Amino acid sequence: MAVRNVRDRQNQGFIMKNVLVTCPPMLGLIDEFTSYAAERGITLVPAKVTQVLSVEELVEKVPQYDGWIIGDDPATEAVFKAGKEGQLKAAVKWGIGVDNVDFAACKALDLPIINTPMMFGKEVSDIAVAYVIGLARHLFEINQSVRQDKAWPKPAGISLEGKKVGVVGLGDIGYNVCKRLLACDMDVVAYDPGVEGDAGLPALRRASWPEQTDTLDFLVFTCALNQHNFHMLNADVLNGAKDGIRIVNVARGPLIDESALISALQSGKVFSAALDVFEIEPLPDNSPLRDMPRCVFGTHNGSNTKDAVIRASHEAIDKIAGFLA
Repeated sequence: MAVRNVRDRQNQGFIMKNVLVTCPPMLGLIDEFTSYAAERGITLVPAKVTQVLSVEELVEKVPQYDGWIIGDDPATEAVFKAGKEGQLKAAVKWGIGVDNVDFAACKALDLPIINTPMMFGKEVSDIAVAYVIGLARHLFEINQSVRQDKAWPKPAGISLEGKKVGVVGLGDIGYNVCKRLLACDMDVVAYDPGVEGDAGLPALRRASWPEQTDTLDFLVFTCALNQHNFHMLNADVLNGAKDGIRIVNVARGPLIDESALISALQSGKVFSAALDVFEIEPLPDNSPLRDMPRCVFGTHNGSNTKDAVIRASHEAIDKIAGFLA
């Protein structure tokens, strides 16, 4: 059906729009979306990228396309200006995080742009809770020891029931994290100056950052990155935190001052950490975090389930098609 529709459009003189895709999760399933996009007058052009393209690469590539589906690339004023001087007519930020996108530049250049909000709350919260459980029960350490050392360790973990966890951010992801952790009978306190009340979760407690960090057993980051919360978890906050706190970050790397976290891991102030995101991605080979035995790594992959990628990619295609129409 899609092929016939494309031929019909071509026979009628309809010109397909070329859209650059630089989002790794969408690229991983790109063949799933070719027909869906073609039916909407779009030819998807996949970029070769591991995590992000550089500004220089984007300045060269973006102007060649009618549209751009953005991943976590540095979507800067320079990139959009180059795009505007070329063929670029619109862009869509795949996913919910927009800290890498200069929306002000798009407005000044009269380039339509939007993201795909409310797509991954359940998926990212699932992996956040998996990290909480893994850190509580030393699951990652046990797995590594059995595989590499051929040992049979039995470390005593901690129970989730009754433990206090702070969740930073009460948007779609934070709400779903709180909901799941409350179901584990944990004492949950949420930090988010933009949301009032209990968000429909009666057992949820609220606090202003960094109140009560000296009582937290776990701290989970789920919020967007902005100019006000860069390095919100820093040496001062960590010094005042409870000894042995466990930290999970499924949001954005720069929320945490990695040098301060490394020091806290080395001293034992932080017992363990699970990081799906980092200040520099991919994580540099020489990062001292790699030498932290109780530091668990992800690959900025918290939203990446097939179901969620299909959902978000269809949304991105529909939005870019609407702009380009």
